[in-house]
Amino acid sequence: MKKVISACGVDCFKCETYIATQNDDEARKEDIAKRWSEHYQGEIHPEDINCDGCMSEGAKFSWCGLCPIRLCVIEKGYISCAECSDFPCEKNEYVYQVDPSAKENLERIR
Repeated sequence: MKKVISACGVDCFKCETYIATQNDDEARKEDIAKRWSEHYQGEIHPEDINCDGCMSEGAKFSWCGLCPIRLCVIEKGYISCAECSDFPCEKNEYVYQVDPSAKENLERIR
């Protein structure tokens, strides 16, 4: 099975939102929404927890439409940040602090 990598390099197969969507796991979506609402101090609903990968044609997590990294990749006509001559850039820094493997994934793709 081909890996699914987000615009910023996150391995979707390891993302709990992607996993819950692929498994159609409503209980897990409810749990994720509750935890993320508390963590990010915003209102996230279980129906927001629905993603087939941010660069896919399918469902996307509610944040994907606002994500500055994804929007930048789309604006430049890329599939991921790995294609960008400015990689790595400051837009991605917070992702790489939380998930260093995202940067490693993009470096492997380059």
